[in-house]
Amino acid sequence: MSDKKDDNIKVLDFLEHGRAGEKDEPMVQGIGTEHFNLLEVVTRESEHPKGGEELYIGEGERDRVKFIKDRIEYGDLTGNAKAELKYVLQSLVKDNEEKFVEFFNESGPVTPRRHALQLLPGVGEKHMQTILDERGKEEFESLEGVKERVSTISDPEDIIIDRIIEELEGETKRKLFTS
Repeated sequence: MSDKKDDNIKVLDFLEHGRAGEKDEPMVQGIGTEHFNLLEVVTRESEHPKGGEELYIGEGERDRVKFIKDRIEYGDLTGNAKAELKYVLQSLVKDNEEKFVEFFNESGPVTPRRHALQLLPGVGEKHMQTILDERGKEEFESLEGVKERVSTISDPEDIIIDRIIEELEGETKRKLFTS
């Protein structure tokens, strides 16, 4: 686990009475907006946040959150939280598009035989080479630009989301986007 902390989370699920068998307190399962940490936070009694809503969890006064209960694993997420995850990640990728475009523009080898681009689902040697050739001509300015100029890969946004989910599920040795 990393010590990179998020200042905000997006709500994946709201458990009005917490987990079964635990203290009866309103709780949110959420994902960090910057480092994609999966967290459970206890909300103030009057709060009933909806899926995708953003909550401040950083230092200082928190108006809607009492405290951060725990960092959790993908397997700890409720069914609702897992179902909401892809939609919330779509929003986060759109909100942080520059970060992901930068990945396509600046990523490099991670081992002598493997490039970071090849760690993306569905990106093999040929796709990687096409991406490298295109960015060599001119940097990508948007994920839409990647999609247009590298027509051999499916939607770059979906590829990034799938990779983030793989990392959260713990199915990757190397992390590209999560902490």
